[in-house]
Amino acid sequence: MRSIEERIAGSLLQSARQRLGLSQTAFADLAGIAQPTLSAYESGHRQPTLPTLLRMLESAGLELRLELAERDNHDAVLAEWERTLDDATKQRLQSQGYRLASDAA
Repeated sequence: MRSIEERIAGSLLQSARQRLGLSQTAFADLAGIAQPTLSAYESGHRQPTLPTLLRMLESAGLELRLELAERDNHDAVLAEWERTLDDATKQRLQSQGYRLASDAA
C-alpha cells in the first residue's frame, strides 16, 4: 500500500478531474500531459513536482490552497475524558461499538 504522501497529489488530480466531469484523456489534454502520465499520477505510481501539480490544477481553472492550523489534540482530550469513566460505562460504550483509547493500548 502506498503512503499518504505518495497518494495525495494523485488524489488531488483525480478529484479535480472528476469535479470537472472529465475523462483522464480530456483532463490530460487540458493539463498538457500524456494520459498515461496522468494515470500514473492518479494511481500514485509517479509523483508530479509541486510546480507541475500547481500548473495542472491552474490549467483546469483550480488552485491548491494550503493552510497552517494549530495541531489538533483531540486524541489526548478524549483519552483524558475516558480516564474519568467507570468500568461499567466503558464496557457499555464498547458493547455499543465505540472504540476507546485504552483498546489500542
